[in-house]
Amino acid sequence: MSKQTYRVCFCFRRRFRVAVSEAPEEIKQVFEHYSEHGMMSIDGLHRFLVEFQKENKATREDAQKIVDSVKHFHRKGLNLEGFFKYLFGDINPPLASLGVHHDMNAPLSHYFIHTGHNSYLTGNQLSSDCSDVPIIHALKRGVRVIELDIWPNSTKDNVDVLHGRTLTTPVELIKCLKSIKDYAFVASEYPVVITLEDHLTLDLQAKVAEMVTQTFGDILFSPGSECLKEFLSPESLKGRIIISTKPPKEYLEAKEVKENENNSERAKASDEEAWGKEVPDLLKDDDKNDLGEEDEEDPDEDGDKPQHALAAEYKRLIAIHAGKPKGGLEECLKVDPDKVRRLSMSEQQLEKAAVTHGKEIVRFTQRNILRVYPRGTRVDSSNYNPLIGWMHGAQMVAFNMQGYGRSLWLMHGMFKANGGCGYLKKPDFLLNTKAVFDPTVKLPVKKILKVTMYMGEGWYYDFHHTHFDAYSPPDFYARVGIAGVPFDSVMKKTKTLEDNWVPCWNEEFEFHLTVPELALLRVEVHEYDMSEKDDFGGQTCLPISELRSGIRAVPLNSRKGEKYSSVKLLMRFEFIDP
Repeated sequence: MSKQTYRVCFCFRRRFRVAVSEAPEEIKQVFEHYSEHGMMSIDGLHRFLVEFQKENKATREDAQKIVDSVKHFHRKGLNLEGFFKYLFGDINPPLASLGVHHDMNAPLSHYFIHTGHNSYLTGNQLSSDCSDVPIIHALKRGVRVIELDIWPNSTKDNVDVLHGRTLTTPVELIKCLKSIKDYAFVASEYPVVITLEDHLTLDLQAKVAEMVTQTFGDILFSPGSECLKEFLSPESLKGRIIISTKPPKEYLEAKEVKENENNSERAKASDEEAWGKEVPDLLKDDDKNDLGEEDEEDPDEDGDKPQHALAAEYKRLIAIHAGKPKGGLEECLKVDPDKVRRLSMSEQQLEKAAVTHGKEIVRFTQRNILRVYPRGTRVDSSNYNPLIGWMHGAQMVAFNMQGYGRSLWLMHGMFKANGGCGYLKKPDFLLNTKAVFDPTVKLPVKKILKVTMYMGEGWYYDFHHTHFDAYSPPDFYARVGIAGVPFDSVMKKTKTLEDNWVPCWNEEFEFHLTVPELALLRVEVHEYDMSEKDDFGGQTCLPISELRSGIRAVPLNSRKGEKYSSVKLLMRFEFIDP
């Protein structure tokens, strides 16, 4: 077909709907099972919802609502076309609409918290602008931990936010604070933590204390200058702003360490592929320098020099004390029965510590907060595999929210759970103080997930008709897999279907899950290109914990995590006990 003929065909082609003839044979058989004389009645649809879709609480009224939502069809039931339209519709999502349903009354240390890294950066870590805009975007998405690096401004009389010793352009701290106040609770009513990386003089610390106090007023949670004996719960801290930081002396030392790391490794950093590097395997040794951005160390509590003491007003703001005790890893991971604290590790530090101290890290996170952050050489604002933190109980797995790629898709997927409120109750096995979870031990299979990839549609509407191929329809294939503990993680692939805007794969995959509580279903669609890099066609990550059984319409997202208007997959999910 010539290029001109191809364009003419599309110019006169009407916007098509998925035809019933393209419905997979299994779906036609399901329809026949629950229908009579080509019509699925309200009662038949109700039986389908309960028996096949495993919606045990579905009522006859729910079935009637579905029929009413499928317009232009018989109100007393669905024919095959109406049934197919319902299955592909927004009324049939893959995740349960449960809202906030986790127990929110446990200490903060019992939750995974949606956490940002260098939240003010608009792009890369070296030369992008600093702004309150990415902070606003993060808060709207449900991020609950915002990181701000605070430095004296050029005239040393005020405070800026910027990535120090780089070419990033600053933004005033007060602007960031006001934006946090305005947008903190738009997406979630649960507390927002501001982690401050502080490089200020005493007088500017006092100025920050005044800014924070005046900006947030009564919503600021300020328990005083002493460390908490136990963290409060997300429920008790609803609508509150929490400050977490450590003494400035250690920040200055840490920045020197970070500069050394950046200079030695920056040349080794590489750009992500068009849709992001594949998420790396966990617990693989890395011979790169593991020094990170925050080599935290608290001053001696009994012998602080006056020039390193925090201003009293500033110290009273700190609700979550950050710091690393002097000594080795064993000292860092000691659990103090009389106080709780936040400890930070780079991704590499955690990977290496996990090899020899995995259970100790889990035990530490049962009472204290562990923050994990990207290594300093990720100058392109890329991210790491978040499962390394979650499987060890780390509450704050800090991500560059502007660093689009597969790792960030996992973060987006994880925090779709629990109503998207930004707090997820950790699985019970991570909180068991008697039998501490060992991430290195392979457990028995707990669940088997069977996934059927039926078909996809919507690219014709959301993409230009020559986006994938200039002269022919696209050649789509799908990747389906699990992100989880190392023993569960796997990716599989469908066949490639040539020249088809509505690919019908009809392929089945089976996944054996040892830790389904931490597992995410990964789905990607790509368009095969013989001569160049394959084109991106959409992605999604779904928490297994809230995945609904049955045949579901799965919307796909762009690389940035934004939902496409029309692109969806039709998939079936079945959970089987081993």
